[in-house]
Parts: sequence; structure tokens; C-alpha cells
Amino acid sequence: MIAGIPIEFILFALTLLGVAVLHRHNLPIALAGLAAIGAYKWLAQDYALALHFLHEWKLVLNLLGLLLGFAILAKHFEDSGVPDLMPRILPDDWKGGFVLLILVALMSTFLDNIAAAILGGVVARKVFDGRVSVGFLAAIVAASNAGGAGSVVGDTTTTMMWIAGVPALHVADAFIASSVAMLVVGVFASRAQHRYQPIQADPCSGVHVDVEELGILSVVVLTRVLVAGLIIGGAVAGNVLVDFPALGAWIAVLIGGLFHPIPWAEAKIAWKGTLFLIALVLAASLMPVAALPLPSWHTTLGLGFVSAVFDNIPLTALALKQGGYDWGMLAFAVGYGGSMIWFGSSAGVAICNGFPEAKNTWQWIRQGWFVPVGYVLGFFVLLALLGWHPDALKATGA
Repeated sequence: MIAGIPIEFILFALTLLGVAVLHRHNLPIALAGLAAIGAYKWLAQDYALALHFLHEWKLVLNLLGLLLGFAILAKHFEDSGVPDLMPRILPDDWKGGFVLLILVALMSTFLDNIAAAILGGVVARKVFDGRVSVGFLAAIVAASNAGGAGSVVGDTTTTMMWIAGVPALHVADAFIASSVAMLVVGVFASRAQHRYQPIQADPCSGVHVDVEELGILSVVVLTRVLVAGLIIGGAVAGNVLVDFPALGAWIAVLIGGLFHPIPWAEAKIAWKGTLFLIALVLAASLMPVAALPLPSWHTTLGLGFVSAVFDNIPLTALALKQGGYDWGMLAFAVGYGGSMIWFGSSAGVAICNGFPEAKNTWQWIRQGWFVPVGYVLGFFVLLALLGWHPDALKATGA
């Protein structure tokens, strides 16, 4: 230890600092940090590094499969022509952005939050003519995480709680906090985006769905929409049936390839961001954390801020092992909390694959200041309305 702090934490903190400051070099910094932490554990502590990484195989494959698979989903959705028609549906002023964020949150209640964020980013790029502020991108990520926080199929952490035996209704308490957070984020983010780039009042000139005059969809558009829907359905089915959404998503990607060519180039673009997130997640898994502080609402509030820089999956696993948490409150904290910084959640990394400018951590915090404000307000509204109701449930089901 150095000054009572384990070496692993110091190395991890330096890695996060490097990512935040030198965001243009985030991948080599993350890989170097993982290598340094792994080397220290192996050489200084005789740590069974290979066995540890083998234990994390499912998490790694899920992240790999989802981020790459949903990049392909985004391309199918974008080329379907549906995003070009969204200006006809969304209000013309700042409320258009607000409605878009609400739609992202609603999608995330039954989709993986990564997919909801990516689809929201695709629509935002179209309706704002390619000029989407970093603050609005942060709001999209917050919306995707807020929607998934109260649903047992909307986020990996809530699914973990469900599998461990936490009733879905207990997790759903998080929707109270999420609603408050979304009201704050939605209003401020949408107004700021409207000042930066107003939403298109009508579809671009000449944009229409093929053969629209005949009242039917063209075969190309229809297959694109069907393939996108198939990938979404596959991810949901994989999550519910085998707790492996990436497997279902990729089966759907391959089946969809029978109807329309798979846009492999999109997966290539998303590869670096995916590898970056996996490196950070594996580095976080090597931290010497055997237990969390004693469960309380104060601890839960703090875990939300920790989730902005530390993977929320091991945090949730430790909480389930320890027991004594209010699961709805914890679901909101670790689910929504990662939105505060772009690399705090997989949804944030996914949307940055399409919007590299959002990797500027300072701009994310400065323009997305309403995300942590929404977190604090939502948390305390939930606490005031329902109070702190800990559950003795542990991951063993005891």
C-alpha cells in the first residue's frame, strides 16, 4: 500500500485520470492500465490472473457482442429511412428533443440500454442535421440508463438482481427516481440543444419512403426495418431466456444477413470503443474489493457517484452478496449513476463510437451538468416518498 491505499487502486485511478485528460488516446491508456494492474497482481501477489479472466468470460463476450452487434443494428435502422421521417412525429421546438429523450427512456425499459442509446443517437443525428451537442448526447445516455434502471430486462445490473431473487416490483421503485431525473435532464438538455441546433421542422427535401405514393413500403426499407427489429428481439430473448443477450443479438444478425447484407464496416468502427470498455471493466474487476460499506441510503447514494468511474456490475454483485440494500434505490444509483461520465456506462461508450467528440470528459461534465443534478434530485425524491427499505436477500437467495 501507499499511504494506506492499495497499489491496484492507485494504478486504476491513474488509468481513469489518463483517460479523462488524454481522451484522444483512451484505448492505449486503458490497455496500459490493465496491463500494469495485471502485472502487479501476478508478480507481486502471485495472483491467478488467467483463472480470473476465465471467470469473466461471459461478461466480456456480452460486452463484445452487444457493442458490435448494436453498431450493426444502428446502421440497419439508419438506412431504413425511419429516422429521416422522425421530424414529422417530433414537435418542432425544444420539446422535440424532450420527446426524443422520453422515447429513449421508454425503449430502454424493454431493450438493452446500449441499444436504446444507439438508436437515440441515430435519430438525434438525423433530426438535428448532424449537429448534436455533447450535453444532449449525455442526456441520451442518461435517458437510456434511467429507463433501464427500473426494469429487470433493461439493464444488466437489474437482470442480476432479478436472477438473484429480487422481485421485479422492488426494482421498479427506481422508476420514481428515474422520472424525476428525466424531467430535469429532459428540460435542460433539450433547451440547450435547441439553442445549439434546432430540430428540423419537416423531413429533408426529397426524403420519403420508397413507393410511399402507392401506400406500401419498398422491399429494401421493409427488410431493413425487419432486420433491425429482429436484432432487438434477439437481444431481448437472449437476455430473458439464457441471460446472454449478445448471443441472441448475433443469431439475429446472422439471420438478418439472409435478407440484407451485414454492414461489417460498422462493427469495425465500433471495435476500438468496445476494446476500451472491456479493458476498463477487466481492470475494475481486479480491484481488491471484498465488500461494500455497511448498507444504508448514504452508501447507496455514494455508489451512484462511484458508478460514474467504476463498473457497476461488480458493485451490484457485491451488494447482492452482502445483502441489506433497498434494491430499487440501488438499481437507480448504479444504473443511472454511470451517465455522469462518458466511460461510466456501456451506453456512454457505445454512443461515443458514433460521436467521438463526446469523449472529451470535461465537455461531458460541463455541458451535461444536469445529469448529476437529476441523479441527486431523483434519489432524494425516491427516499422521501418510499423511505429506506432494506432487504436481507443475498445472491444465494437466503
